[in-house]
Amino acid sequence: MRHVLVLPGRDAAEEVAAELAERLGLPEEPRPVREALAGEDDAEDAQWLVVLEDPVPDWDVPALAALAEAHDGWLERG
Repeated sequence: MRHVLVLPGRDAAEEVAAELAERLGLPEEPRPVREALAGEDDAEDAQWLVVLEDPVPDWDVPALAALAEAHDGWLERG
């Protein structure tokens, strides 16, 4: 399963990536990427994403959602 934390700005995405690497003991920080979401035509509306691939079973999904929300973002799973 893939978790995508959608964040409003680069600074928030970089903070979240660093916090995730520390909290989850990741070998490296996830790399924030900028991407326009479906239905967004203006480049300024593009969101910053932090993508977590192949999560380990003990990841706390509500904690991931709370982290994203604390930075004015949200969590998508897929």
